[in-house]
Formats: sequence, C-alpha cells, structure tokens
Amino acid sequence: MKQIGTVAMLLLISVIGFAATGNAQVGKNNGVLNPNLAGEKELLALPHLTAKLVKLVVDKRPFFRISELHALLKDSLKAEQLTELYARLFVPINLNTATREEILLVPGVGKRMAHEFEEYRPYRAMAQFRREIGKYVDAKEVARLEQYVFVPINLNTAGDEDILSIPGVGKRMLHEFKEYRPYKNIEQFRREIGKYVDKKEVARLESYVTLE
Repeated sequence: MKQIGTVAMLLLISVIGFAATGNAQVGKNNGVLNPNLAGEKELLALPHLTAKLVKLVVDKRPFFRISELHALLKDSLKAEQLTELYARLFVPINLNTATREEILLVPGVGKRMAHEFEEYRPYRAMAQFRREIGKYVDAKEVARLEQYVFVPINLNTAGDEDILSIPGVGKRMLHEFKEYRPYKNIEQFRREIGKYVDKKEVARLESYVTLE
C-alpha cells in the first residue's frame, strides 16, 4: 500500500512538472513593440524613428529576425540610438536558432549573458529559460529579458495560452490553429492558415511554430 502511494506521488510530481512547462512560449511583453504589428503612430512615438524610417519599416515588414530590422536601420542610426530603440521595438529571437550577433542585439545582453543563452539549448519551454537564466540574474531581470525571446510551440500539443502568446494571435486564430490538428507537416499549416491570412502573415506565424 505504501509502495502504491509512493508511485502515485511520483506520478503527481511528474504531472505537475510537465504542466509547469505549459507556460506561454513567447515571453510576456511589458511594452516592447513588435515592428511587424505596431501601427505607424506607435512607431513614430519611438525614439529616433523619423517618418522616413517608419515608412521604410512598414514597407519592408514582416521581419522574421531582428537581424533583418537591424540591417535596415544600422546605416541610419548610431549604435547608441539603436540600443535605445531596441529597448522599445524588437523582433523576438528564437532561443534555439538565434545567432550570437542577434542575441547581442537584445538590450542589456553582453557576451557573457549571450553565452548563457546558448549554453542551455535546446529550450523546450519558456519556463526552462526562466529557470536557467535565473541562475545569473534576479527575477526582475529575467522578466525583462524574456520580452525579447521565444521558444517555438508545437502545433499539435500546444495549449491555448501557448498559442495566444504568439504576437498577433487572438481567439479567432487560436480556433483555426486547433481546428486542423493533427498537422502532418508544415505545408498543411501553410495551406490551412493561408485560408485566413496572406502568405506574408502565414510566414510570420510559421516562425513561431514547430512540429518537432
């Protein structure tokens, strides 16, 4: 009887541990704008973005990586201006595939912290990022850093919170994501979601998902 109780307790701990990884896979945003979704007025209110640069950003989006936005702006703005801007405007980086150069564009991240970001790959959930990076900085700093990062969600197993954490996804698109499960391949995702949004938006959404 005691042995059965022990097994049950272990199973419960396992379930709780698994559920803890079900946190939203895109970091909680506390005011950092996404250049693919921000309106022109919002962009114009940001530091160092002139009307000309805003038009350029709007015309060139979507940006799939922060390096693409950086390439567009780096010849027009100084390094310190870009640093100030990226604190307010950023394309979230994929924790598992971002290059060292892209990680270093995250405001406040230097070479040492970039190394820590890379050391714990592959990330399976945002909870893992919080746990591992929390070894080096306090909870407030972890929360600040997570605004700039994401872990791709599994299309077939992600919960509602995970899906809704994708920038620009609301309840209607949540329904469409789930309606076509199980996805056999990414081409199916493109085809089904392409019924509701254009190819550029499908590609932007695809950057946040995986079937692994």
